[in-house]
Formats: sequence, C-alpha cells, structure tokens
Amino acid sequence: MSKSKTVSVRITTMDAELEFSIKPSTTGKQLFDQVVRTIGLREIWYFGLQFIDSKGFTSWLVLTKKVLQQVGKKHDNPIQFKFRAKFYPEDVSEVIQESTLRMFYLQVKNAILSDEVYCPPDASVLLASYAVQAKYGDFNPDFHKPGFLANDRLLPQRVLDQHNLTRDAWEEKITTWYKEHRGRIREEAMLDYLKMAQDLEMYGVNYFDIKNKKGTDLTLGIDALGINVFERGDRLTPKIGFPWSEIRNITFHNRKFLIKPIEKKSPDFVFISSHVRINKTILALCMGNHDLFIRRRKADTIEVQQMKIQAREEKMSKKMAVERLAREVALREEAEKKQKNFEERLLSMNKEMELRQKELHDAQDTIRRLEKQLQELQAAKDELEAKQTELQTMMTRLEETKEMEAGERVRLEEEIRYKQEEISRIQDEVNVKDEETRRLQSEVEEARRKEEEATLALLTASTVQKASAISSSSSSSEDEAEILRPKTPVVEKVEATLAQSAFNGHDFYEAEAERRSSSSSEESHTMEPVDVKPELLEIQEPKQDSDAIKRMKLLEDVKQSLAAERKPDQLTVLDKIYNANISKGNTKYKTLRQVRQGNTKRRVDQFENL
Repeated sequence: MSKSKTVSVRITTMDAELEFSIKPSTTGKQLFDQVVRTIGLREIWYFGLQFIDSKGFTSWLVLTKKVLQQVGKKHDNPIQFKFRAKFYPEDVSEVIQESTLRMFYLQVKNAILSDEVYCPPDASVLLASYAVQAKYGDFNPDFHKPGFLANDRLLPQRVLDQHNLTRDAWEEKITTWYKEHRGRIREEAMLDYLKMAQDLEMYGVNYFDIKNKKGTDLTLGIDALGINVFERGDRLTPKIGFPWSEIRNITFHNRKFLIKPIEKKSPDFVFISSHVRINKTILALCMGNHDLFIRRRKADTIEVQQMKIQAREEKMSKKMAVERLAREVALREEAEKKQKNFEERLLSMNKEMELRQKELHDAQDTIRRLEKQLQELQAAKDELEAKQTELQTMMTRLEETKEMEAGERVRLEEEIRYKQEEISRIQDEVNVKDEETRRLQSEVEEARRKEEEATLALLTASTVQKASAISSSSSSSEDEAEILRPKTPVVEKVEATLAQSAFNGHDFYEAEAERRSSSSSEESHTMEPVDVKPELLEIQEPKQDSDAIKRMKLLEDVKQSLAAERKPDQLTVLDKIYNANISKGNTKYKTLRQVRQGNTKRRVDQFENL
C-alpha cells in the first residue's frame, strides 16, 4: 500500500493521543475497533468517535460507513477525532472494568471543571478531594506538604470566583476532606467521584435547542432514562419528561422530529430543531439510549457475564494485593519504629557506656590508691605492733626496776608516755585509713556492678535487633510466596475465553442504527417494546449504602465550612436556580418523577402549550 493512498487520523482520548493511517475504504467500525483494541477497552457500547463535520456540527462517526465519506473531501490533516462516552450508565455501579470507569471519570471531571456540567460549590470541593485521592493515594505528611496541589486544576473557575479564599486556603480545605478518604484505592476513589457526580442534574445529558409548534424556544435533554424538555436557559429543571418505555417510534423529516408514543390515544410529540444534522444526532442518541435501557433490564449476554467474572476475580486479586501491601507497610512502619527505638537506645547506651567506662577508669584509679593505702596501712600496723612490743618491753623493764633511781624512773616513765601517745596517734591513723579503705572498696564494687549492667544492656539490644531483622525477612518471604501463587482455574478459563471473544459481536445497538444512510433527510426507527416488570421502569435513586451516607455527611460539613466565605453577588443564573430548587426540597430524582406523572397525552399537550 503506497503512502499516497493512506490518510492520517489523530484520535484524542481524555488522557492520550493516538495516530493511525487508514485506507480510503476504511469503515468507521474498523477505525473504532482499532482504537478500543489499542487502549484495551472492552465495554465499548458506551463510546464513540466524535468529529466536526463539514458544516461545523459536532457529529458521531457512523460505524457502517466509510470514514472519508463522513468527514468530507475538505478535512484536516491528520483528521481529528475525539474518543468520548456517547452513552452513560443509569448507575455507575454497572460499569464493569476499571479502564471504562477511568474513561468516564476523566470525561465527567473535565465537564465539571469546565462548567459544562453545573456543580454547586460544596459538591465541587468534595469531588476535588476524591480526585486528589484518585491521583495521589493516601495522604502522607512526609510527601504531601503545603503546595503539593499548586499545579492541579481541581475546581471550576466559577467556584473560585464566588468565595473569599486564596489558593492556599482552597488547598487546605480540599486537603482536610482528602484526609477523610484514607484507605480508598484509586478505583474506589474514582467510583466515589462518579457516584456523587451522577446525582448532578446535568450529568449524562445531551442538550439540543428546539422549538414546539407554537415556536417557543425550548431545550431537549436526552439521557439514559428518557427524553426531557427544559425551558431555554434552565437546564437543571425539566418541565416535561418521557421515559423510553413510553416511546414506540421516532422519525424525522428535515428539521421536523416526530416521536410516536405507545399510548394510542396520545398525539405525536413533535418538535423542530435548527438543522437536519442535529436531528440525525438526536435520532442516534435516542436509539442507543433506548437500546441500552432495554438491555439493562434483560439477562446479561455471555460476553458481559464473562467480563463480570473476570472483573470480580481482578477485584478480589487487587483487594488481596492492597491488603498485602497494607500489611507490608504496617510491618515496615513497625520495623522502622523499632529500629529507631533501637538506635535511640543504642545511642543512649553508648553514652552511658562512655560514662561507665569513665567511672570504671576512676574506679581503677581508686583501686590503685586503695592498694597503696593498704600497703601503707599494713606498714602502719606493723609499726604499731613494733611500738606496742617496745612499749611492753619498757613496761616490763619498769616493773623489774622498781628500785632504780628516781631520775632514771622519771625518764623511763616519760619515754613510756611518749610511746603511748605515738601508739595512740598511729592507731588513729590506722583507723582513718581503714575507714577510707572500706569506702573505696564500696565504690569499686558499685563501679563493677554498673559496668556489668552496661555490658549486659548492649548485649541485649544487639540480640533483639538481630531477631527483628530475621522476623521482617520471614514476613517478606511469606508475602512474596503469596504473590507468586498461581491463578485459580476459574481465572485462567475466563481469561482464555475472553482472549478468544475479545472483539466479536460487541456493537449492541450500532448495527440497527447505522443501516440508514447518513445523507438522508428523513429517517425512522421503531423502538423495541419494553416488556419488563413495571417496578423496573420506575426512577430509582442510587442505593444509600454506608459510603453514600458518609458522602452526604462530608458534603454537609463542606457546605458549613464554605458558608462564611461566599460572595452572594457572584451567583450565576444556574446557582440561583439550583438554590431555589433545593429550598423547595426538589432533588434530581424527585423532579424526574414529578415531570413524568400523568398519562402521555397530558404531557404532550403540556409540551404544546409551553
């Protein structure tokens, strides 16, 4: 295939750009399949390729027709397409795969931040906190320091303008609620974001300007539950609603669009759009949403069942991995804490050891002095004994020489007194030295006891530290063994089946929708009857589980936190409409139930009289 016979196309997803070369004969389905295969998407019935046609209208690529026939002869090079969600689930909980959830999350978040979907300030802040959790994981003060959100776009400009808060103050508030989401993995945080966003009035709605027979300017809204009519300028409060279960046939001729209700006595619902190409888009959206509405109320196809099994297995595996990681983190933190304690104890012991060594050195000096004093004491004792012997000899001589001359006797007595005084003095010195010796002996014993304690403490610290290291190593080995555990037979079987059926028979609604020629100014489609239990057709609010209750409580806390910072003079038209609806107690689901009350004929008449 020569290069001149190929055309470059650029596909922009919410987080990437893809480029392909296509032949002139390439169909929309071939290009679409190549895109979803590249990005690894399997719930493809929600998505489509969007482009700007030759007339400047936003259109969706028809899968059964050639790409170049739809974009026209005059086109950009490369041809630009956007890969976007064309249809939305009634409840985001029905989304099976994380890759699909991420696509919805990025698209909805972008719509809210750009104000394409109105979101009140309190909900915007709480949604921002979920977006931070999805991006950064659990809050960690060591990494998530003030200013870490400086480059993130988290709030609509409208919300920023309506409050007296600096960028740092907004970050502080968002971080406050971000801390509340600890333990939520990325997929759970994205799901929390979408569960909250789906309660917004404009979520998942495609809007078109229309007129009734009287020429009144109105707005048509198409979503997963049906068709709603709004007054021009108020896209939050529908005035009339028609569920998909009431519609039998849809037709358009040029700019005139006609919807035939199932109720035979009811007149047709007729409106006028601005251009026939708008009617083509309205028809495609009606057919796709109606088809998905029917399929949700039927048993799952084999492919969907397989995907759900695989998703459950992957979720369980991911949950086990998260729990394992949490255990590893806890063990690591505990080990680091113990290590820190050991280091502190070791440092303290080293200081104490230095002190003890100094005391030991002093004790050794004391022992040397003691030995010297003992020698001196022994010498003094020997001298004392000698003097005592000498004195005893003198006393004996004195007794033996009683009759000696008086002068010599006096001299001898004087000498004896001198000897006695010297002996007494020496005895006192011996007693002092003996007392000091006992004190020094006590100091030496205390020094030796402290030295033994310090040595034992160091030995104990070293032994415990080695034991902790061995325990940590053992825990890591167990976790590695769990990671390498082989997959269950169910997982292997499902993966093998999915690999074979990856892209076969996936387009649920496109075959019927795209049989028609997009160049025709008149098209018609008969809807498949909705043959299900009546309770399955009623509008139900999402289930209020524990996570939903927590979100409502957090939302109330955010609302109170922002109350004092609002600028009342900065409210937009939609802000005022939203506040008025809330003050009346009207929610999205309550309003949708109200506008569908009564028979179809009455609502068609009401539309004509708007």
